[in-house]
Amino acid sequence: MIKEKSFYPTKKNLNKVPTLGDHNGLSKKDLKSDFAEISEKLGDLQELIFAESKHKVLIILQGLDTSGKDGTVKHVFAATNPQGLRVASFKRPTDLEARHDYLWRVHSQTPEKGEFVIFNRSHYEDVIIPTVHQTLPRKHIAQRIEDINAFEKMLVSEGMTLFKFFLHISSHEQALRLKARIDNPKKHWKFELSDLEERKHWKSYQHAYTDIIQKTHHKDRPWNIIPADDKDLRNYIISSILVERLEKLKPKLPQFNKETFARINKEIKKLL
Repeated sequence: MIKEKSFYPTKKNLNKVPTLGDHNGLSKKDLKSDFAEISEKLGDLQELIFAESKHKVLIILQGLDTSGKDGTVKHVFAATNPQGLRVASFKRPTDLEARHDYLWRVHSQTPEKGEFVIFNRSHYEDVIIPTVHQTLPRKHIAQRIEDINAFEKMLVSEGMTLFKFFLHISSHEQALRLKARIDNPKKHWKFELSDLEERKHWKSYQHAYTDIIQKTHHKDRPWNIIPADDKDLRNYIISSILVERLEKLKPKLPQFNKETFARINKEIKKLL
Protein backbone atom coordinates (compact mmCIF):
# COMPACT_ATOMS: atom_id res chain seq x y z
CA MET A 1 0.00 0.00 0.00
CA ILE A 2 1.20 3.54 -0.76
CA LYS A 3 2.34 5.63 2.22
CA GLU A 4 0.78 9.03 2.91
CA LYS A 5 4.03 10.88 3.60
CA SER A 6 5.16 10.14 0.04
CA PHE A 7 2.67 12.80 -1.10
CA TYR A 8 3.43 15.58 1.35
CA PRO A 9 4.39 18.90 -0.34
CA THR A 10 8.19 18.84 -0.35
CA LYS A 11 8.88 21.07 -3.36
CA LYS A 12 8.47 24.85 -3.35
CA ASN A 13 6.85 24.92 -6.78
CA LEU A 14 3.91 22.79 -7.92
CA ASN A 15 5.26 22.88 -11.47
CA LYS A 16 8.09 20.64 -10.29
CA VAL A 17 5.74 18.04 -8.80
CA PRO A 18 4.86 15.23 -11.27
CA THR A 19 1.25 14.91 -12.37
CA LEU A 20 1.84 11.36 -13.59
CA GLY A 21 2.63 9.20 -10.59
CA ASP A 22 4.51 5.95 -10.16
CA HIS A 23 2.43 2.78 -10.52
CA ASN A 24 4.78 1.16 -7.99
CA GLY A 25 5.44 -1.69 -10.41
CA LEU A 26 1.75 -2.48 -10.80
CA SER A 27 0.14 -3.19 -14.15
CA LYS A 28 -3.16 -1.50 -14.98
CA LYS A 29 -4.95 -4.76 -14.19
CA ASP A 30 -3.20 -5.18 -10.83
CA LEU A 31 -3.80 -1.53 -9.99
CA LYS A 32 -7.54 -1.94 -10.45
CA SER A 33 -7.50 -5.20 -8.49
CA ASP A 34 -5.61 -3.60 -5.58
CA PHE A 35 -7.92 -0.59 -5.68
CA ALA A 36 -10.96 -2.84 -5.39
CA GLU A 37 -9.45 -4.48 -2.31
CA ILE A 38 -8.56 -1.15 -0.70
CA SER A 39 -11.98 0.27 -1.58
CA GLU A 40 -13.61 -2.61 0.30
CA LYS A 41 -11.41 -1.89 3.33
CA LEU A 42 -12.42 1.76 3.19
CA GLY A 43 -16.08 0.78 3.10
CA ASP A 44 -15.62 -1.45 6.16
CA LEU A 45 -13.78 1.30 8.06
CA GLN A 46 -16.42 3.88 7.23
CA GLU A 47 -19.20 1.57 8.42
CA LEU A 48 -17.36 0.93 11.71
CA ILE A 49 -16.84 4.66 12.24
CA PHE A 50 -20.50 5.32 11.48
CA ALA A 51 -21.63 2.59 13.90
CA GLU A 52 -19.24 3.61 16.68
CA SER A 53 -20.23 7.29 16.36
CA LYS A 54 -17.00 8.47 17.97
CA HIS A 55 -14.80 9.90 15.20
CA LYS A 56 -15.45 12.78 12.78
CA VAL A 57 -13.84 12.61 9.33
CA LEU A 58 -13.50 15.56 6.97
CA ILE A 59 -12.05 15.10 3.47
CA ILE A 60 -11.15 18.23 1.48
CA LEU A 61 -10.79 17.93 -2.30
CA GLN A 62 -9.15 20.85 -4.09
CA GLY A 63 -7.91 21.15 -7.64
CA LEU A 64 -8.26 23.02 -10.89
CA ASP A 65 -11.18 22.45 -13.25
CA THR A 66 -11.29 18.84 -14.59
CA SER A 67 -8.79 17.61 -11.96
CA GLY A 68 -11.22 14.87 -10.92
CA LYS A 69 -12.97 15.98 -7.75
CA ASP A 70 -16.35 14.57 -8.85
CA GLY A 71 -14.69 11.39 -10.13
CA THR A 72 -12.93 10.91 -6.82
CA VAL A 73 -16.21 11.16 -4.93
CA LYS A 74 -17.88 8.72 -7.32
CA HIS A 75 -15.18 6.03 -7.39
CA VAL A 76 -13.20 6.25 -4.13
CA PHE A 77 -16.31 6.26 -1.93
CA ALA A 78 -18.41 3.85 -3.99
CA ALA A 79 -18.25 1.12 -1.32
CA THR A 80 -19.20 3.35 1.62
CA ASN A 81 -22.55 3.49 3.40
CA PRO A 82 -24.54 6.55 2.20
CA GLN A 83 -26.10 6.87 5.68
CA GLY A 84 -22.78 8.00 7.11
CA LEU A 85 -21.46 9.97 4.12
CA ARG A 86 -22.26 13.50 2.99
CA VAL A 87 -20.85 15.71 0.21
CA ALA A 88 -20.78 19.50 0.51
CA SER A 89 -19.97 21.60 -2.55
CA PHE A 90 -18.99 25.25 -2.21
CA LYS A 91 -19.78 27.40 -5.21
CA ARG A 92 -20.42 31.13 -5.48
CA PRO A 93 -21.85 32.29 -2.10
CA THR A 94 -25.59 32.86 -1.94
CA ASP A 95 -26.93 36.23 -0.77
CA LEU A 96 -27.41 34.80 2.72
CA GLU A 97 -23.90 33.33 2.85
CA ALA A 98 -22.38 36.56 1.57
CA ARG A 99 -23.90 38.44 4.52
CA HIS A 100 -21.82 36.31 6.91
CA ASP A 101 -18.08 35.79 7.32
CA TYR A 102 -16.61 33.49 4.68
CA LEU A 103 -16.15 30.55 7.08
CA TRP A 104 -19.77 30.62 8.29
CA ARG A 105 -21.14 28.39 5.54
CA VAL A 106 -18.14 26.07 5.82
CA HIS A 107 -18.28 25.46 9.57
CA SER A 108 -21.95 24.52 9.39
CA GLN A 109 -21.10 21.67 6.98
CA THR A 110 -18.39 19.98 9.07
CA PRO A 111 -19.08 16.38 10.16
CA GLU A 112 -20.72 15.21 13.35
CA LYS A 113 -19.49 12.15 15.23
CA GLY A 114 -19.63 9.03 13.08
CA GLU A 115 -19.90 10.99 9.84
CA PHE A 116 -17.70 11.31 6.77
CA VAL A 117 -18.06 14.67 5.00
CA ILE A 118 -16.40 15.41 1.66
CA PHE A 119 -15.78 19.04 0.74
CA ASN A 120 -15.87 19.28 -3.05
CA ARG A 121 -13.95 22.57 -3.06
CA SER A 122 -13.79 24.32 0.28
CA HIS A 123 -12.79 27.41 2.27
CA TYR A 124 -9.56 27.41 0.26
CA GLU A 125 -11.51 28.87 -2.66
CA ASP A 126 -11.91 32.03 -0.57
CA VAL A 127 -8.15 32.49 -0.72
CA ILE A 128 -7.31 31.04 -4.15
CA ILE A 129 -9.88 32.99 -6.20
CA PRO A 130 -9.17 36.43 -4.64
CA THR A 131 -5.43 35.78 -5.01
CA VAL A 132 -5.63 34.86 -8.69
CA HIS A 133 -8.06 37.62 -9.62
CA GLN A 134 -6.60 40.16 -7.19
CA THR A 135 -9.96 41.07 -5.67
CA LEU A 136 -8.60 41.38 -2.12
CA PRO A 137 -5.53 43.21 -0.76
CA ARG A 138 -2.56 41.03 0.17
CA LYS A 139 -2.99 41.74 3.88
CA HIS A 140 -6.55 40.37 3.71
CA ILE A 141 -5.31 37.26 1.92
CA ALA A 142 -2.66 36.78 4.61
CA GLN A 143 -5.31 37.18 7.31
CA ARG A 144 -7.52 34.55 5.69
CA ILE A 145 -4.64 32.10 5.65
CA GLU A 146 -4.18 32.72 9.39
CA ASP A 147 -7.93 32.23 9.88
CA ILE A 148 -7.88 28.92 8.01
CA ASN A 149 -4.93 27.64 10.04
CA ALA A 150 -6.72 28.57 13.26
CA PHE A 151 -10.03 27.07 12.04
CA GLU A 152 -8.48 23.75 11.06
CA LYS A 153 -6.39 23.62 14.23
CA MET A 154 -9.59 24.00 16.24
CA LEU A 155 -11.35 21.25 14.26
CA VAL A 156 -8.48 18.82 14.85
CA SER A 157 -8.25 19.71 18.55
CA GLU A 158 -11.97 18.87 18.80
CA GLY A 159 -11.34 15.37 17.45
CA MET A 160 -11.67 15.85 13.69
CA THR A 161 -9.62 13.61 11.39
CA LEU A 162 -8.79 15.94 8.52
CA PHE A 163 -7.62 14.93 5.04
CA LYS A 164 -6.57 17.54 2.47
CA PHE A 165 -6.04 16.39 -1.12
CA PHE A 166 -4.84 18.59 -3.97
CA LEU A 167 -5.58 16.85 -7.28
CA HIS A 168 -2.60 17.84 -9.41
CA ILE A 169 -3.06 17.70 -13.20
CA SER A 170 -0.98 19.01 -16.08
CA SER A 171 -2.05 21.79 -18.42
CA HIS A 172 -2.04 19.30 -21.30
CA GLU A 173 -4.30 16.84 -19.48
CA GLN A 174 -6.72 19.61 -18.54
CA ALA A 175 -6.93 20.65 -22.20
CA LEU A 176 -7.77 17.06 -23.19
CA ARG A 177 -10.48 16.79 -20.56
CA LEU A 178 -12.03 20.13 -21.47
CA LYS A 179 -12.11 19.05 -25.12
CA ALA A 180 -13.74 15.75 -24.13
CA ARG A 181 -16.50 17.68 -22.37
CA ILE A 182 -17.12 19.70 -25.51
CA ASP A 183 -16.98 16.73 -27.91
CA ASN A 184 -19.19 14.40 -25.87
CA PRO A 185 -22.86 15.51 -25.56
CA LYS A 186 -23.17 13.43 -22.38
CA LYS A 187 -20.55 15.67 -20.74
CA HIS A 188 -21.90 19.04 -21.89
CA TRP A 189 -23.52 19.57 -18.49
CA LYS A 190 -20.04 19.62 -16.93
CA PHE A 191 -18.75 22.35 -19.22
CA GLU A 192 -18.95 26.10 -18.61
CA LEU A 193 -17.45 28.89 -20.68
CA SER A 194 -15.83 30.17 -17.49
CA ASP A 195 -13.65 27.02 -17.51
CA LEU A 196 -11.88 28.33 -20.61
CA GLU A 197 -11.55 31.79 -19.09
CA GLU A 198 -10.04 30.42 -15.89
CA ARG A 199 -7.56 28.34 -17.89
CA LYS A 200 -5.93 31.60 -19.02
CA HIS A 201 -4.84 32.05 -15.40
CA TRP A 202 -3.07 28.67 -15.20
CA LYS A 203 0.27 30.04 -13.94
CA SER A 204 -1.42 32.26 -11.37
CA TYR A 205 -3.38 29.29 -10.01
CA GLN A 206 -0.19 27.24 -9.76
CA HIS A 207 1.53 30.01 -7.80
CA ALA A 208 -1.49 30.58 -5.55
CA TYR A 209 -1.87 26.89 -4.70
CA THR A 210 1.88 26.50 -4.14
CA ASP A 211 1.79 29.35 -1.63
CA ILE A 212 -1.30 28.36 0.33
CA ILE A 213 -0.40 24.67 0.48
CA GLN A 214 3.01 25.51 1.94
CA LYS A 215 1.44 27.85 4.51
CA THR A 216 -1.35 25.49 5.63
CA HIS A 217 0.51 22.15 5.64
CA HIS A 218 0.92 20.87 9.20
CA LYS A 219 1.73 17.52 10.75
CA ASP A 220 -1.76 17.04 12.21
CA ARG A 221 -3.55 18.42 9.14
CA PRO A 222 -1.28 17.71 6.17
CA TRP A 223 -1.76 18.30 2.47
CA ASN A 224 -1.30 15.46 0.00
CA ILE A 225 -0.39 16.35 -3.58
CA ILE A 226 -2.07 13.66 -5.68
CA PRO A 227 -0.87 13.05 -9.27
CA ALA A 228 -4.18 13.18 -11.11
CA ASP A 229 -3.44 12.76 -14.82
CA ASP A 230 -4.12 9.02 -14.42
CA LYS A 231 -7.60 8.59 -12.92
CA ASP A 232 -7.09 4.99 -11.78
CA LEU A 233 -3.84 5.86 -10.02
CA ARG A 234 -5.44 8.92 -8.44
CA ASN A 235 -8.23 6.79 -6.95
CA TYR A 236 -5.77 4.15 -5.74
CA ILE A 237 -3.52 6.68 -3.99
CA ILE A 238 -6.35 8.54 -2.26
CA SER A 239 -7.97 5.31 -1.08
CA SER A 240 -4.64 4.04 0.25
CA ILE A 241 -4.02 7.23 2.23
CA LEU A 242 -7.53 7.18 3.69
CA VAL A 243 -7.25 3.54 4.77
CA GLU A 244 -3.74 3.99 6.18
CA ARG A 245 -4.76 6.80 8.53
CA LEU A 246 -8.28 5.60 9.39
CA GLU A 247 -6.98 2.19 10.47
CA LYS A 248 -4.96 4.02 13.15
CA LEU A 249 -8.24 5.18 14.70
CA LYS A 250 -9.01 1.51 15.47
CA PRO A 251 -12.80 1.89 15.20
CA LYS A 252 -14.89 -0.86 16.78
CA LEU A 253 -18.49 -1.96 16.65
CA PRO A 254 -20.33 -0.89 19.81
CA GLN A 255 -21.13 -3.72 22.22
CA PHE A 256 -23.97 -4.12 24.70
CA ASN A 257 -22.84 -3.87 28.31
CA LYS A 258 -23.72 -6.74 30.68
CA GLU A 259 -26.76 -5.00 32.17
CA THR A 260 -28.27 -4.18 28.78
CA PHE A 261 -27.56 -7.66 27.46
CA ALA A 262 -29.22 -9.28 30.51
CA ARG A 263 -32.29 -7.05 30.08
CA ILE A 264 -32.56 -7.92 26.39
CA ASN A 265 -32.37 -11.65 27.14
CA LYS A 266 -35.07 -11.25 29.77
CA GLU A 267 -37.39 -9.47 27.33
CA ILE A 268 -36.72 -12.05 24.61
CA LYS A 269 -37.71 -14.88 26.97
CA LYS A 270 -40.99 -13.08 27.67
CA LEU A 271 -41.67 -12.76 23.96
CA LEU A 272 -40.97 -16.43 23.33
